[in-house]
Parts: sequence; C-alpha cells; structure tokens
Amino acid sequence: QLQLVESGGGLVQPGGSLRLSCAASGFALDYYNIGWFRQAPGKEREGVSCISSSYTTNYADSVKGRFTISRDNAKATVYLQMNSLKPEDTAIYYCAKDRVPGRATCRDDSSFFSSWGQGTQVTVSS
Repeated sequence: QLQLVESGGGLVQPGGSLRLSCAASGFALDYYNIGWFRQAPGKEREGVSCISSSYTTNYADSVKGRFTISRDNAKATVYLQMNSLKPEDTAIYYCAKDRVPGRATCRDDSSFFSSWGQGTQVTVSS
C-alpha cells in the first residue's frame, strides 16, 4: 500500500529548529520527486520545498536560506531541516509524491502531486 507518513513536528520557540521526516512505503521512492507543502489556518496550501529524483532542490522564497530538503533513498525517507523558525512558519506540513515518475524538474503546484501524508503540526511560538 502506497503511503507517506510525516513526523517530527512540534512546538518550538522562534529561532529554533526542527527536522521533519517523510517516510515512504509501497513504491520506489528513488524514481519520484517529493514535495513539502504547508497549510496555515485560514490560508491556502503552499509549496515549501521539493527535491527531484536527481537531487535537484528548490525552495519557496519565504524559506530560502533557512530550510534544507534532503533525501535518503536507502531509508525511503525525505527530510526537511528547518532552522531559524519564525511564527509565520506555523502550519501543518505535508509531503507528497509527484504523480509522474522521473519528471525532470520539481513543480511547485500541488496539482502535480498525489499520495499526501496526514501532515505534522509545526507551531513556532514563544
């Protein structure tokens, strides 16, 4: 059964760090671009970062220089290291896989992604 499971969220003070994990099962992670998205209360879901099957990465402007995405195909896991967290980073964070294996580049539109995880809550507050 194809599944993505996020973990690692929590409550952190501004300026703190968290590392999110996205554990994949039921498909060959190696062939897929994986994206991280987030949704804050009352706001639209937005793309945060994506890593392609060839390890190319991209980031939303709001997180560039603070977040780092990586993948470990041997562990079937994608990570999102989040540093210098701000209150505006508060949201539920989701990972998802590209609908198409081997797509050359990541897309930042969530419509290109499927198999969404259940999400993990990140709260940045003092």
